[in-house]
Amino acid sequence: MHLRFLKSRLIFPLLSALILSGCVGENAREIMGRMPYNLGRVEVAGIHEIFVATTRKKAEKPREIYGGLRSDGMSYATVTISVPLTHKTGHLERPTTSILKPHEYFTAVKMEAYQDRAAISPRLSEQIRKTNGRVLLFVHGYNTYFDESVYRMTQIVHDSGYGGTPFLFTWASAGRLIDYVYDNNSATMARDSLEETFRMLSANGATRIDVIAHSMGNWLLMETFRQMALAKETKMRERLGDVLLASPDIDVDVFKTQMRRIGKPEKPFILMYSKNDRALSLSGLIAGNRPRLGGISDAKDIAELGIIAVDVSSVSGGDPLGHTRFAENPELIKMLGQQLERDDELSAASDGNIASGVDGLARGLGQTLSSAASIIITTPLSVARIAASGNGR
Repeated sequence: MHLRFLKSRLIFPLLSALILSGCVGENAREIMGRMPYNLGRVEVAGIHEIFVATTRKKAEKPREIYGGLRSDGMSYATVTISVPLTHKTGHLERPTTSILKPHEYFTAVKMEAYQDRAAISPRLSEQIRKTNGRVLLFVHGYNTYFDESVYRMTQIVHDSGYGGTPFLFTWASAGRLIDYVYDNNSATMARDSLEETFRMLSANGATRIDVIAHSMGNWLLMETFRQMALAKETKMRERLGDVLLASPDIDVDVFKTQMRRIGKPEKPFILMYSKNDRALSLSGLIAGNRPRLGGISDAKDIAELGIIAVDVSSVSGGDPLGHTRFAENPELIKMLGQQLERDDELSAASDGNIASGVDGLARGLGQTLSSAASIIITTPLSVARIAASGNGR
């Protein structure tokens, strides 16, 4: 491979990511600040209680709570996060030090650890009941610290306006660029734990589980779905609501075999991909120059597996690598909230239902987009282009 090509495809994304990861202070991973604060003294935009299940070991620094090493079992917690009054939709105002500044940053107000599933279940069951049986399960991606996963979950819930119970599944990512293989193995090891989490949510009253997986978290999610299909688990599939595969770091051929085993979902999964995702270009090179699902150029074959593919290549985002558009573009995160509020318009029970659901999704996108961009939606039945004006279909 030509050296200049390597520089453009590998070195630039790597340097960009290194610069981004170096923009935090020494104690920035300490999600719990050095002193509690009284919420009554600070005006905030919102407060969100995040339920957590994790395969991470406890961190060496107590205020970091969980680190990047793998645990033999699962741990559970709730973390309450405040959103600053100055928060802008699509932004993640993450702390740069452990000094509490709730007027500027997402801030952990309270954290409670639970010994096991039985200990957290009464609290979880109560909250799911209050939100009418709806749960949003988020599975983060590669190179993600514990604090990052909590803040990102909070930002998604806040900006999308999701009204259900937020539940974060955080696996043992080392949070380092050089640990791609370690992270991949950690995600694979977490399959049984994620399956157990689905069962736990169901047992505690969840009647609709919406799922968002990002990057390598999609590998974990799809492998979990696959093993549940092998076990002929059908009741859990009935509880699935919207499933968003955001920038999936999965080999395209592997994904096709996973979907063939899983079978066409009753409600089509939604794939959000981009042809200019630099992070996935890098992982594709690491994987032997194999295309990743989140960076495909043609979604037709993927759509035929029961997927609604949304090409967001022309939509801007805060991430220079183009890997977190789904959460960082204000229009996209609002669109996500609108979709999560729909009931079953994207049901695959009939071609007519799919067409009707996509038409509704397209109208929502057209009304939401305010930037000069277009989004292409590919389904098993059609291709729709939605322009910023809302009438470009």
